[in-house]
Amino acid sequence: MTPRYAAAALCVAILFALALAACNQQAPPAPTPARGNGWLTGAPDQATKDERLERYLRGFDQPMWEVGERYEHVEQALRDGNWPLAAYHWEKIQATIKGGLMKRPKRQANAEALFLGEPWNGLHEALESQDPKRIGPAFARAKGACMACHAAEQVPFINDQPLFREPLPLPLPVSNDAR
Repeated sequence: MTPRYAAAALCVAILFALALAACNQQAPPAPTPARGNGWLTGAPDQATKDERLERYLRGFDQPMWEVGERYEHVEQALRDGNWPLAAYHWEKIQATIKGGLMKRPKRQANAEALFLGEPWNGLHEALESQDPKRIGPAFARAKGACMACHAAEQVPFINDQPLFREPLPLPLPVSNDAR
């Protein structure tokens, strides 16, 4: 091998080794964001975090907004004869109210006395039976309980909306299972 050929071969080998090393390099890891840059993680102390969370989560209005949405879904499911869907939303209504009561315990006495007892259980049991002759009256009682609770909590204006003015058309369909 001539010296010139050996030098060329060495250069090729070095270039190949450098190219191979460049291909095997991993990208540097993404920088980890510094803690404390957020509205909650950046709070100076736990009391400030708690205050911010309470302000963000608000009071009973947000859970009741969800209850109203789910109530409309229950009513539509009843109109459609979709008892499992009505039961699903009915159970979520109870969970949502209980979660709201954690934030506003002063509302617990009326919620339990006027709604979460027999009216809620009555419709729940009627939905489990899938008997439209039981479901319609149980829904009417539960709707009345909602309205009574609003009045007892000094928010009767909540009852003055289509959600509560329009009655559920009876008789209810037998079921949508045959469809």
